[in-house]
Amino acid sequence: MKTSDLLVQCLETEGVRCVFGIFGKEVLDIADSLSRSTSIQYVPVRHEQGAAFMADVYGRVSGKPGVCLATLGPGATNLLTGVASATLDGSPVVAITGQAGMERQHKQTHQFIDVVKIFEPVTKWSVQIKQSETVPEIIHNAFRKAESEKPGAVLVELPENLASEAISRKAMFKRSAPSVVPSMKEIEETELILKQCQKPFILIGNGVIRQGASEAFQTFAEKLKIPVANSFMAKGVLPKSHPLNYFTFGFKENDLVSEGIVEADLLIVIGMDMIESLPKDWNKNKVPVVHIHSREAECDEYYPVCSQLIGDLEQIFKLLINRDIVSKEWVPANSLKERILQDSQAFWNEETISRQPLTTRNILHVIEKHTDKNTIVLSDVGEHKMKIARHFHPDWPGQLIISNGLASMGIALPGSIGAKLAGPEKKVICITGDGGLLMNVGEIETAKRLGLAFVIICLNDSMLKIEKQMMEKKFGHSYGVSFSNPDFVQLAESFGIKGVRANDLKELDNLLAHEVSSQEGIVLIDVPISE
Repeated sequence: MKTSDLLVQCLETEGVRCVFGIFGKEVLDIADSLSRSTSIQYVPVRHEQGAAFMADVYGRVSGKPGVCLATLGPGATNLLTGVASATLDGSPVVAITGQAGMERQHKQTHQFIDVVKIFEPVTKWSVQIKQSETVPEIIHNAFRKAESEKPGAVLVELPENLASEAISRKAMFKRSAPSVVPSMKEIEETELILKQCQKPFILIGNGVIRQGASEAFQTFAEKLKIPVANSFMAKGVLPKSHPLNYFTFGFKENDLVSEGIVEADLLIVIGMDMIESLPKDWNKNKVPVVHIHSREAECDEYYPVCSQLIGDLEQIFKLLINRDIVSKEWVPANSLKERILQDSQAFWNEETISRQPLTTRNILHVIEKHTDKNTIVLSDVGEHKMKIARHFHPDWPGQLIISNGLASMGIALPGSIGAKLAGPEKKVICITGDGGLLMNVGEIETAKRLGLAFVIICLNDSMLKIEKQMMEKKFGHSYGVSFSNPDFVQLAESFGIKGVRANDLKELDNLLAHEVSSQEGIVLIDVPISE
């Protein structure tokens, strides 16, 4: 076999089912090897950034590394944004790129740049294969690094001259990482702190969902009977109706949950990555912290850790549940829970819906009405993302996917393809603005070609609204944030998919009632918004 055959064999051994990418001259041998794979589906995309976003969301939904592929030079650099996004948001991704042959890397030649060095700041590991014999070891380690806590992206570069080289090696067997749990002494120290406090408050992050520990966490929270709030990326760990659910924290303005945090005498921070929300934004009183995570705490004056439990979150919860920890039930002052609920709910019913304006908040309440346990909602980045973070409340973990760390516009449409391929049985709703949609709109063709079915909701206001709002607040006026749009219904139809326009809230409600449940194909709903 040749080296590219061995590389594909290694991917098969790791359980890879999809590779997203665009071929070029320096990866033609990999293309040839993929063409003979019976277990890997190669997905040709329209832009390498889309391939990286697909791999990102595929990794989040499946829990296994998503794989993207590009050639050297511009092909590789086009992956960069999606790869960086995956690393910051904790999505397991393995990116594979071609490169100029080793014989011309010592001088400036056509399309040759140091891709490995470019990717180093945005990956957990960035490596060039320099000898064909190392392929099994490098691919094996790439997947281990991508999957291990905190997950992220890894880059593997294969020079063109090595790809076609004859070799007689085999893939290494896939292995699982051992489970790590804290010592009994650490458990007892944390138990003592919990017994001594009076008003503990739990803050949960994406790690709880990422590690599949939501059910065990709920049992732990119910034993303590204390308030729980989630980051943008940890929505759904507690159901919306759960009495302990105080919804989302981390807003820079009008963060009601911060009142409960200020009143607390201990914060139990679980699975929270600093990229989700910096402690200085929510722990201004420097309340002591119990840190429960897969990794050690990054301490500072706003994150004063008094105890930490490091390891597998589900196992930690089970250990704590079995300890003699008494309930610490308390209720934050000033009717905080009722005020949060008032801020979250819709102020209309089925009789009055037709008279309601097409505001982002009203649109989100309608979308939420048409979701269930089997639905994945992807949020693009823009003003609507902040409304989703504040007002969209899923009942199940992993139901809402937000790009938060890098906050990359353009992720939702290609991400929907990754979500649908990772979970074919899932219903997928893509919420995007007109700015984000047009960044990767070509991937509609990819989705159509694959025969996928999901709903795209385009919030159409012909502007970058959040930038407009920030400029007006800071300067009293805005500049350079408005644009014109194509007719999105006609644009959708030109791709061979269904395009419709919702001119009022009731019309959107009726469209979603049919399109989300039927999932007969791809439909783009153009929604002109009025705020």
